[in-house]
Amino acid sequence: MNDNWNATRLPDLTGRTAVITGANSGIGFVAAEALARAGAHVVFAVRDLARGGAAAAKVSGSTEVRRLDLADLDSVREFAAGWDRPLDVLINNAGVMMLPEQRTKQGFEMQFGTNHLGHFALTNLLLPYVTDRVVTVASGAHRFGDGVISFEDVNLHGRYTPTRAYAQSKLANLLFTLELQRRLTEAGSPVRALAAHPGWAATNLQSHHANPLMRGAMGVGNRLFAQSDKAGALPTLYAASQDLPGASYVGPAGLGEMRGAPTLVGRSAAASDPAAARRLWTLSEELTGVEWALKPVSRS
Repeated sequence: MNDNWNATRLPDLTGRTAVITGANSGIGFVAAEALARAGAHVVFAVRDLARGGAAAAKVSGSTEVRRLDLADLDSVREFAAGWDRPLDVLINNAGVMMLPEQRTKQGFEMQFGTNHLGHFALTNLLLPYVTDRVVTVASGAHRFGDGVISFEDVNLHGRYTPTRAYAQSKLANLLFTLELQRRLTEAGSPVRALAAHPGWAATNLQSHHANPLMRGAMGVGNRLFAQSDKAGALPTLYAASQDLPGASYVGPAGLGEMRGAPTLVGRSAAASDPAAARRLWTLSEELTGVEWALKPVSRS
């Protein structure tokens, strides 16, 4: 951990390309701005092209905007089908948080479908082009809810609560990173899978809570306790740019991992379970119809 690390410490990224999902707002926008300023070509992968274009226009550097709706696997496939060049860094940043119960276009619970399944499919479809790393934004909330993946019913029929669903999706992000790194290593790939979380960062993500009282409480908390979106983006930027081991998890160094300089942090036992990670991967392949693209290196 380096107390002084911030976005000005990014290396020269000239010639590198980064795709950031949900780059039009929050920590995704801050990360996009910082990477572009460091010389990277940044692709804003966003659901709303008008909002994405308006955000990209504020950035000094090389950018482009492409449509991607993670809640629609057809949109994910369309985005990936249009990609035809090397991709240095994929940042799976976009997410929804503690919504009223909803479904994706394919009928999955919205938080699991968007935060995990959409990114699972996107990563696997783009992986043949990725040259350096995949960074997935998780959350300390992976410890909340049931603390495990509800494998028999990931859509939480009859058991849905905003917190339970969000926690499950964030736990899935970490298990996905764990199994992705295992598979990359097995395939002899130099690509690394990493995860990051922003701590408590003041963004518009909290404004969609299903409970109006919780929305109000989170708004007060944002004003009184949260760190800025610029500080919240630092773990993502650190994971996207520093020489870290595969499967590393980066978060704030302060009390409760709520704020502070980026550093390697721990995760729950459930998020470290290789058997659960493999089971989730298999289930995700079945649900999305997207399979692992890289083959193991021959040992003969």
